[in-house]
Amino acid sequence: MADPATVDVTVLKGVGSKLAATLERLGITSLQDLLFHLPLRYEDRTRVLPMGQLRVGDSGVVEGEVVSADVVQGRRRSLQVTLRDRSGFVALRFFHFSAAQQRQFAPGTRVRCFGEIRPGRAGLEIYHPEYQTNPGPLPTGDEATLTPVYPLTEGIQQPRLRRLCEQAVAMLERHPVREWLPESVLGEYQLPEINQALRMLHQPPASADLAALMEQRHPARDRLVMEELLAHHLSLLKLRAQVQSWQALALNTGDGRLVSGFLDALPFELTGAQRRVTEEVSHDLAQPVPMLRLVQGDVGSGKTVVAAVAALQAIEAGAQVALMAPTEILAEQHYLSFREWLAPLGIEPGWLSGKSRSKQKQAVLAQLASGECPLVIGTHALFQEEVVFNRLALAVIDEQHRFGVHQRLALREKGANAETVPHQLIMTATPIPRTLAMSAYADLDTSVIDELPPGRQPIETIALPDSRRGDVVERVRTACAKGRQAYWVCTLIEESEALQCQAAEDTAQQLQAELSELTVGLVHGRMKAAEKAEVMEAFKEGRIDLLVATTVIEVGVDVPEATLIIIENPERLGLAQLHQLRGRVGRGERASYCVLLYHPPLSDTAKSRLQALRETQDGFAIAQRDLEIRGPGEVLGTRQTGLMGFRLADWEQDAGWLEEVHRIGPRLLPEPERVAALIDRWLGERIRYGDV
Repeated sequence: MADPATVDVTVLKGVGSKLAATLERLGITSLQDLLFHLPLRYEDRTRVLPMGQLRVGDSGVVEGEVVSADVVQGRRRSLQVTLRDRSGFVALRFFHFSAAQQRQFAPGTRVRCFGEIRPGRAGLEIYHPEYQTNPGPLPTGDEATLTPVYPLTEGIQQPRLRRLCEQAVAMLERHPVREWLPESVLGEYQLPEINQALRMLHQPPASADLAALMEQRHPARDRLVMEELLAHHLSLLKLRAQVQSWQALALNTGDGRLVSGFLDALPFELTGAQRRVTEEVSHDLAQPVPMLRLVQGDVGSGKTVVAAVAALQAIEAGAQVALMAPTEILAEQHYLSFREWLAPLGIEPGWLSGKSRSKQKQAVLAQLASGECPLVIGTHALFQEEVVFNRLALAVIDEQHRFGVHQRLALREKGANAETVPHQLIMTATPIPRTLAMSAYADLDTSVIDELPPGRQPIETIALPDSRRGDVVERVRTACAKGRQAYWVCTLIEESEALQCQAAEDTAQQLQAELSELTVGLVHGRMKAAEKAEVMEAFKEGRIDLLVATTVIEVGVDVPEATLIIIENPERLGLAQLHQLRGRVGRGERASYCVLLYHPPLSDTAKSRLQALRETQDGFAIAQRDLEIRGPGEVLGTRQTGLMGFRLADWEQDAGWLEEVHRIGPRLLPEPERVAALIDRWLGERIRYGDV
């Protein structure tokens, strides 16, 4: 009895090298892959529908006798086959057909077919139905099963994939799938054994609960979903155990002079939440095992200050720090803040980005290698091979959701020596709902800064149709006349960065013409880093009244005098992104406003987004709504990075299993064979987290 995971798909009848290559595009190379390629939905083909009772939109089986089969010339040449039974008529229409096919439909031939009923020139019609001529009787009793509909790729049709899956299910007798869930777990949750579950999902009997199957809430599916979530959770627990088996430099030497000097110089007191999180981070850094801590904090909660304290603790212990941000603009913002904060302490941070000038870059690289530069700030350029640190002990990663597990773990290669890896402090202003954090970041300790600095004003959010654009322009004029500043964010075109930048340029020109007395600046993704920095600096210093920008300003720009932000076409953005953008204002003590300038009509999803934004400023409540509306791939930003790409599970729908999986995971860890087999089955090659 071979394991289906080791049985090549070419053992199946009719699978040669060409079809095997097509199946590989669906991720199917073994018998097990085919068994885990589950139907999207099901069709009830167990009974024949009378033609006289058919309605437009019905899908089902009809059977009757051919009355005629004619080639009809119209806009498109087609074959029209008319069938009848005792109750009425229906026409089958084929736009792609051969002479041989036409001959199959000789008058008097019995035909059974399946398809969707549409209105047509001949009355009720079915386009390109699946059909059989002179069919045998329909299966009855236990043999009657619902018909599965599978995800396809180019080069394979539904009937063929269906026949292959039937073969695979028939082989389960000889090659059963190994059950890796303990009996105690199956019993506790009343879940079916894995082979039983697979048979049910591929060949559900006609008596099965069709609604439960269609809505993806059948116990057989639950059983596989739970196993998949468990495999992901175990992989993160293993990853955490692996990281904790490594060594890190214990950063607890020094007299605290740098940290206390920095805190004394700040023009504000730390909030209670900042102090608590700073202490948690400080305690972790003093340990000889690598810190893996995620700091979540809403927009403007002061995460950067926490990062600065951690950096100074490391520098004081004679180590180096790397701070990495996902965009040039955010990295520059951090660089400017840290330079300002650390200059009085005699520390000059290094700057490294993909666009750094060669001469400047070489100088920074040399200083990092010698240890002269204690702190470097940059983008993903910090990953590059040529970047060699003398004694890197702390990596601070901002906006983690833009990087993914692989990239942040790549920094471990840059550790102080072969025996140690850097501590990792990971920051995000995208609040992550607890259920999601539980699974996506099970390898991390989590701290939450759940308190905004005192004096911060709530931001009033208003939604207006773009027909009122003139009123909004006047609002900008009035605000700037009072010495305030404003943002105008263009989100018009998301398909292309070039077009988006063009839209921003056009908007800036238009607003400059309408508001000639104001100074209008422009920032977008295609500008050189130095140009962007120059514009941002001018805006920060109050030399620019109105800043027109694309969504590049989403994170990290801090201008206290900016009290008004206009977001065009907000319906194109997700809630978390809108919340981030809104957080660009309200950073001082004055009342601030956010105007959502939408283009009607709005979809229901867009309406619910804008409504949620108007109702609350709590980032965690918004994140929860975002998760409900858009799903986790968007919330975590993992649609691009590939993290957490589930085969079956759905974050929202299956959230109930997350708590359970958390309970079960640690119980299984002492059984390495079981753990390895579960991870391999569901993640396979994708488990090599540390490799980039």
